[in-house]
Amino acid sequence: MPEVTTPYATGTPCWVDLMAKDQQAALDFYRDLLGWQGAPGPAEFGGYAVCELDGRAVAGIGPAMAPEGMPEPPTVWTSYLATTDARATQDAIVAAGGTLIVPTVDVGDLGRMLVAADPQGAVFGVWQPGEFFGARVVNEAGALTWNELHTSDVLAATAFYGEAFGIEIEPLDGADSYWELRVGGRAVGGVTLLANDPPGTPAHWLTYFAVDDVDSTVDALVKRGGTVLAPPFDMMAGRMTVVADPQGAPFAMIRPQPLA
Repeated sequence: MPEVTTPYATGTPCWVDLMAKDQQAALDFYRDLLGWQGAPGPAEFGGYAVCELDGRAVAGIGPAMAPEGMPEPPTVWTSYLATTDARATQDAIVAAGGTLIVPTVDVGDLGRMLVAADPQGAVFGVWQPGEFFGARVVNEAGALTWNELHTSDVLAATAFYGEAFGIEIEPLDGADSYWELRVGGRAVGGVTLLANDPPGTPAHWLTYFAVDDVDSTVDALVKRGGTVLAPPFDMMAGRMTVVADPQGAPFAMIRPQPLA
């Protein structure tokens, strides 16, 4: 996959990040598991680390911080959807029934961001690029390859993401109860039913990283203190697994089927 060199279209997942209780331990874990290089960044950005794969930005890992009197954020991977105007997208999210968690804020000259939840409670970020437009490498081993919404109400999600981002949600041909997120007619992510998750799981976005060998990577994850939530299995898109890192952040790994 060539390096991504142009900004992502509005509504396209463009970045993922993790707020970890122990940032250095998370950096070490993902370095060993996926081959990332990263170190805590400048204090002006809260020490946020932009991790790289072969010198290209792949994902972010920051220290979990909460405003005084607020609970610590959960240890989860957050998917960011691209926009050209964060403030206008913020207004559209609220108008469509979403909830603001972190209102629009400037991140130096890098861009603007916000964090929100859809009406079913799935939390996501929004990124308006400045000097930084998101992941520069995707769809190769060690990099982000898919973002999947787990929701209790696909019709409501279709209405919300359509109104807020212009995303279309369409049934995936040949799949039972699976939908594609489409931007400009192109599949950019998926949607599945929360009923397929363990009881009590809240609505969420799941991050998928590509790997060359799912089974051996799962073995490496377990040796490094990770947890297997769904053992490796074969499905129409490839062989995959759902796991959690040692600090509890869930994510999926997949060896995609070669495109015909």
